[in-house]
Amino acid sequence: MATIEVSKEMAKMAVEALEDRKGEDVRVIDITEVSTLADYFIIASGTNINQCQAMADSVQEKLGRAGHMTKDVEGYDFGNWILLDFGDIIVHIFDSENRLFYDLERIWRDGKVIAAEEL
Repeated sequence: MATIEVSKEMAKMAVEALEDRKGEDVRVIDITEVSTLADYFIIASGTNINQCQAMADSVQEKLGRAGHMTKDVEGYDFGNWILLDFGDIIVHIFDSENRLFYDLERIWRDGKVIAAEEL
């Protein structure tokens, strides 16, 4: 795991990349106190498969240029739930229906939701 400052910077870059592609309802959850899985979950919604894929591409490009490569990518071809695992941060990009269904914010409610401006 990287330092929390590096993880925070990665999360900030991911949020910016999602917002650049008009990601909706972008949330950052600090899970450092509740899990060793990662430091941050970033959750965002897209309106259709193409937008979700464009958001994922944007995150990978922005973090990749900063030297942070994805360790795993899941769901890209379907586009209704794309998971980008960068180790220290995990980005979840949903279509609105699947975001409501899986409700990660509820599952990870023990984590601390932080405003993007706090990163």
